Amino acid sequence: MANEKIFADGMHFQKRDGAPTFVVGQVSFKVPEVIPFLNKHQNNAGYVNVDIKISQGGKYYMELNTYKPTNNVVKQEERNQSELNNLDTIEYPEEQINPEDIPF
Repeated sequence: MANEKIFADGMHFQKRDGAPTFVVGQVSFKVPEVIPFLNKHQNNAGYVNVDIKISQGGKYYMELNTYKPTNNVVKQEERNQSELNNLDTIEYPEEQINPEDIPF
């Protein structure tokens, strides 16, 4: 079963035709609608992720991004962090290295 689309209440995107090339568009927020939406959908880190999409009719809309990483992704991230934490425990040989022997 496909996930239900959750449209971003109080958020609107409009492409800016005729604007300078570095301006893609404009996002507008209707404060009385967007604050309850943000409070309802914030993640554990306090963020709300919203995707800007194009409908089949060519209109832009904003949809709540509900992607959650699988356990495999989370575990890999934990392993990567563990490896970074272990960098402090690397043991180096006690032999002395002559700086002139280094090729760079």
